[in-house]
This record gives sequence, structure tokens and C-alpha cells, in this order.
Amino acid sequence: MCQHQPACPSADSADREAAHLVAHFPQQGWSLLCNGVLCFEDTGELLPDGQIIAPHRPLGTEHVVTAA
Repeated sequence: MCQHQPACPSADSADREAAHLVAHFPQQGWSLLCNGVLCFEDTGELLPDGQIIAPHRPLGTEHVVTAA
């Protein structure tokens, strides 16, 4: 699917999210990458073969501000 040079990572690559953005619909919460992967705002993914990748947000990313 990808016509970029160098080619973007394939949908089954570990770095598939590095592919170029083709369509972005923030109001609907999803984006389409040139490798056919649908990325959802909750970090879940739907691969072109129908495989579902569960959301994978990093845990414990809150920043705690302490008084000095």
C-alpha cells in the first residue's frame, strides 16, 4: 500500500505506528496510516487483517508537582 521512499513499516511490524498519516478524524477518535492500520485515540489499533491491538497507554505518566 505504501508508496513512500523509504517505505513505511508494514502493518505487522513492531513499529507500524511510524507509518505516514493518510486520514485523521479527531472528532471520531481515529486515524488511518498508509500501511492500513487504524489507530484509535485510546491507543488501540485495528490491523488490515482484522486483528485487534488492545490500547497500550503507558501507565504512571502523571507528573507530580511538589512545593519547594
